Amino acid sequence: MHKVVSLTLDPASADDISLVRRAVARKLGIAADDLSSVVIARKSLDARRREIKVSLSVDAYIGEEAPPFKGIQYPDVSHSPQAVVVGAGPAGLFAALTLIEHGVRPIVLERGRDVHQRMKDTALLCREGRLDPESNYAFGEGGAGAFSDGKLYTRSSKRGDVPHILRILVQHGADLSILYESHPHIGSDRLPGIIGNIRKTIISSGGEVRFSAKVTGLLRRGDRTIGAVLASGEEVMGPVILAAGHSAKDVFSFLHGSGYALEAKSVAAGVRLELPQSLVDSIQYHSASRPAHLPPASYSFTAQIGGRGVYSFCMCPGGRVVPAATEEGMLSVNGMSPSSRGGRLCNSGIVTEIRKEEIAGSDPFRVLRYIEGIERAAFRPGFLAPAERMTDFDRDRPSGMLPRSTYMPGLIASRLDDVLPGIIASSLREGIRAFSMKTGGRLMSEEGLLIAAETRTSSPVRILRDAGMKQGEGLYPAGEGAGYAGGIVSAAIDGSEAAMRLAGEMDG
Repeated sequence: MHKVVSLTLDPASADDISLVRRAVARKLGIAADDLSSVVIARKSLDARRREIKVSLSVDAYIGEEAPPFKGIQYPDVSHSPQAVVVGAGPAGLFAALTLIEHGVRPIVLERGRDVHQRMKDTALLCREGRLDPESNYAFGEGGAGAFSDGKLYTRSSKRGDVPHILRILVQHGADLSILYESHPHIGSDRLPGIIGNIRKTIISSGGEVRFSAKVTGLLRRGDRTIGAVLASGEEVMGPVILAAGHSAKDVFSFLHGSGYALEAKSVAAGVRLELPQSLVDSIQYHSASRPAHLPPASYSFTAQIGGRGVYSFCMCPGGRVVPAATEEGMLSVNGMSPSSRGGRLCNSGIVTEIRKEEIAGSDPFRVLRYIEGIERAAFRPGFLAPAERMTDFDRDRPSGMLPRSTYMPGLIASRLDDVLPGIIASSLREGIRAFSMKTGGRLMSEEGLLIAAETRTSSPVRILRDAGMKQGEGLYPAGEGAGYAGGIVSAAIDGSEAAMRLAGEMDG
């Protein structure tokens, strides 16, 4: 017999499966020994009040065992019709897995290096300021999501099967807890191994993954895309899933030059706010220190400033700030966290809307050029980053000494009003004040640090999907770079759905 039981427990009890088992038995009016097994199906934390509670949904089994976790059995597609997947980020990798499920052989073309070599290249960037334009925090196996907090929360459930994506991640090494946590995450230390396992699945099923395989153009026959051209001149044939990521500006350029349809897209830009994790814990958990059995706290803030949205983005508890640049002379920063989220500092993006209608012109690259202007203003040699205490930014004054930071290349005390466009700086200043008011003023800390510039929140260009003859057949734009997703799970969903469309049309 299978029953679903809802429980509300204190954090310590919710953390102990034997206590959860007893609570389930009490609610069902049976002895704990009568339960064959209990499986947590959903877990969420309610920290809105001082008495913090955990809500659980538990699958209880009586007289039968819980069904074991089963992964997908991928078929051998060695001799199947092939398709090209450009990019090995979340969209590209999940597109490749879905193609295999539907009997299509994927050839994944990734401009950067494998995820473990990327770790060496990003270390050089952080320690020595040496950027490899093809292997960095944006380019390479796993895409921008490979070196992140690994947050798996998304609002994309209305257009995709989120549990399916999470099960595939578990099959490739993620912890089972991502299946039931309300805000699951994997961690930057565990993501590379999972990404490598996905690659092994693609190859063992007969697919192909090529690194240092930069795509410089697409092949067309009439109004149909029939393949991709590599920098080496090699042509790789097949319909194309284009999942190149939000930083692949050269891809946008050759698409536009070849007559494909693109449009400018509104984005958001701002800074990274770095704070002591202990401060955020004390605010969110209403206590002097983080209570036992509770994870490092996160936050989510939104405000409307003069009709313009200002919000926190990609909060990384216990994490660090990293340079997300992809070319010399421009700087963008991002955040990442290990699975433990155990660092002394936390960070998040604090960004405001940049509407495409506000930027003069009508060409598809006008928002991209605007963002490039911010990144140029933020750049310092060696990828040092301009930074300002949040209290000094609030009071419109320069900072002297800066508080400790996790940003390894180093910081330069700077007036962020000289780095950011006026509308962004003023909106952020008022937005941060509004956020602090929601915490009784506690968020506005002398230890808070604003680091510029957070600019890669989403793609500033969209590759249109329904553009008739201009786009033709055989091209399937997908993921963040195509302008249809944001984050690991939504990009994975989008790539998977693109693969299903491609496979369906091949069958047709």
